[in-house]
Amino acid sequence: MTITDARLAISEVAEATGLSTHTLRYYERAGLMLTPVDRASSSHRRYTEADIAWVGFLTKLRSTGMPIAVVAEYAELVRRGDVTTADRLELLQRHRISVLAQLEEVTQSLAAIDKKIALYEEKVSE
Repeated sequence: MTITDARLAISEVAEATGLSTHTLRYYERAGLMLTPVDRASSSHRRYTEADIAWVGFLTKLRSTGMPIAVVAEYAELVRRGDVTTADRLELLQRHRISVLAQLEEVTQSLAAIDKKIALYEEKVSE
């Protein structure tokens, strides 16, 4: 599905982002959205392309292990505007260091798994 419509229903956004409607509602309740999600006259949520792009970035932050509280802090800094650029930079740099440490740990774990696989492959081929 491509995101070309001006406003999308929550089910369409869920399909486009791979998130559940529950998660999207949670992001809204937790104050993670930059602006309140627009509502149709029927009170159904209507997401803009900017909302969807923001959800995409939130997904990247969460998939790299950023805690919800830190995501909320980041969202608040973004809402406050350009005066927080240095704070946002610092927050993301700290998170990057954390992600690199996680990546190193996973790389080491993968090497251990590969070593064990090689051992088993050797035994099986004997």
